Amino acid sequence: MRKRLPTSDGPAAKSTETDRQFVTALSRGLDVLRAFRPDDRAGLSNRDLAQRTGLPNSTVSRLTYTLMQGGYLLYDEQTGRYRIGIPVLSLGFACLGSIPMRDEAKKHMQRLANEAGEGVQVVMAARDGPTMAYLAVARAPNSVVSIQLGVGSRVSLARTASGLAYFAGSSPAEQAEIEAELEDHYGPEAWPERQRSLHAAKDELAARGFIADYGDWHAGVHTAAVPFPSRSEGTPNMAFAFGGPSSFLPRERIETELGPRLVEMTHSLRHHLAHG
Repeated sequence: MRKRLPTSDGPAAKSTETDRQFVTALSRGLDVLRAFRPDDRAGLSNRDLAQRTGLPNSTVSRLTYTLMQGGYLLYDEQTGRYRIGIPVLSLGFACLGSIPMRDEAKKHMQRLANEAGEGVQVVMAARDGPTMAYLAVARAPNSVVSIQLGVGSRVSLARTASGLAYFAGSSPAEQAEIEAELEDHYGPEAWPERQRSLHAAKDELAARGFIADYGDWHAGVHTAAVPFPSRSEGTPNMAFAFGGPSSFLPRERIETELGPRLVEMTHSLRHHLAHG
């Protein structure tokens, strides 16, 4: 499993308290940036950021000031709120550019999207804490109806087909890490149900090669996904998925046509990456 440091408020955060190599201030600054979401169009105040990160207001105030000085945050004096600055965008593109397989994966994804037709979106996602972040998206040309989630969108790891597939395809060590993080994230009341879903996903993947979701994530939305474990230390583990309105993706079509086709797509991609 790849070396992966926990977030400052994650279940393994205490291990960083005695780690002399760990820079707490840097970690907290990154937590502030990670707190922003695509729909935060009005910006976030220091109080909002303190609530999302669990950091003290005074600490957040110093961090936002520092990030603003570097251009990573923009401050609106009229509203007292911050927005993400342009330099953060360059970090995102640098991340995407550092994944060599992404360009080839997009070609395979687009072919599947073309075959699937109207209403279906194909995505490549990787783990980001308790969520899955979209790294590439494909839709059929001129498609009018589809899930409107783009690159950078994040969805629940424990409640989506992409996240469950990622978990099921992970090593036992990473599965244990994910379970510990999600248990802390969901709390004692909600965690048992999520844990059952995670364990059921392993059986489902072993039985038919892909994970299907019929409305658990969003009512009226059907999805399916497969894991794509990395075979290179320079590339993160992935999951590929497709989804759309249930009217375009009835259960039978997923089970007999597009689910198996998604599995074939990942096999084809794996072969191309290995042999060119």
